[in-house]
Amino acid sequence: MADRLEPILPGSYLGILGGGQLGRMFTQAAQAMGYKVCVLDPGSDSPAGSIAEKFIQADYTDSAALKEMASICKSVSTEFENVPAQALDGLESLGVFVAPRSSCVSLAQNRVAEKKFLATWKAETNIGPAPYFVLEHDADIAYVPADLFPGILKTARMGYDGKGQVTVYDSTNLVSAWAELGKVPCVLEKRMDLDFEVSALVVRGYDDAVVAYPVSQNIHRDGILHTSTVPAPSLKPAQEKKIIEAAKALIRKIDYVGVLCVEFFVLKSGHIVANEIAPRPHNSGHYTMDACVSSQFEQQVRSMARLPLGDTRLLAPVSMLNLLGDLWYEGSEDKAREPAWDKVLSHPDAKLHLYGKSEPRMGRKMGHINCLGESINQARQNCAAVAVELGIEP
Repeated sequence: MADRLEPILPGSYLGILGGGQLGRMFTQAAQAMGYKVCVLDPGSDSPAGSIAEKFIQADYTDSAALKEMASICKSVSTEFENVPAQALDGLESLGVFVAPRSSCVSLAQNRVAEKKFLATWKAETNIGPAPYFVLEHDADIAYVPADLFPGILKTARMGYDGKGQVTVYDSTNLVSAWAELGKVPCVLEKRMDLDFEVSALVVRGYDDAVVAYPVSQNIHRDGILHTSTVPAPSLKPAQEKKIIEAAKALIRKIDYVGVLCVEFFVLKSGHIVANEIAPRPHNSGHYTMDACVSSQFEQQVRSMARLPLGDTRLLAPVSMLNLLGDLWYEGSEDKAREPAWDKVLSHPDAKLHLYGKSEPRMGRKMGHINCLGESINQARQNCAAVAVELGIEP
């Protein structure tokens, strides 16, 4: 396009592939900055599509839909990594500025490719993945090293929020787990002696500028993120510096433009292990919406529009609490009830964000609350108090 190197200014259309909560929060950030948004999603009732200026209901690989989006939008991004890479390829071939590029997204779509990349990245950063073995055929089981047990067997594709994962303890257990996952290509990862989990959120602009947010410390329940706290209470300054430098090196190495999250394990030994890459804004980065100068979604807009990146400075300590559909039910999906939002909204330091989803379901992400404080402990205490009032175990 003639204006490829020029900033895309407010009033223009930006496109997003995917109509879920990440697309919705991107849309809200873009609209606040004066942009119009076009959402493409296969579903008829999407949180992002319901508030966008233009909604195209179609499959991600629908050529006519992609051409329509390309005719409207000056730049397009993706809401999540499981959008087919060929959709991004198609938009790029139509002359649309796509950020991140399809090659970057496809790296995170396959755990085998991701692990191989992280293994080579270790030479540069001294941070690599957990020991792993690729399983593609029944015969491969005989060659699995014994020291990988106990481990976690993960499908190579389409796994997220704990889905597509089975814990295995020995080769016999591995046979049944492999069958349970449908004998699709998988990665067996050694289960590490984990102390805590963190994630680094970095952003790279079209001009090669890279910025990083403070690292968040995360707690998961049943494979789904429960809370994220910033500053990370258990992380040493030297560890945070190493993690941020590694994430910055990664985003440049793959020539990535946009918001990128890298999840890490900090082991009880103090060693740091890379877990996975998410080529998009991340659940653990939702704290930036209320606790930073520029949110991760504003940065997504800025990187797509070829604008200078915003300030990532933390304004106050914060603890983010995820709200799942379970909250709407008293132990049974037959007894739906509206959560006690009045109690949440009575807290001056609690910021409620609901995702506009029409149907709450058990395990479904419905919203989050950012609880701020003057100190890390106060932010965590505020988060725990809100959780208790909602009936969530802190």
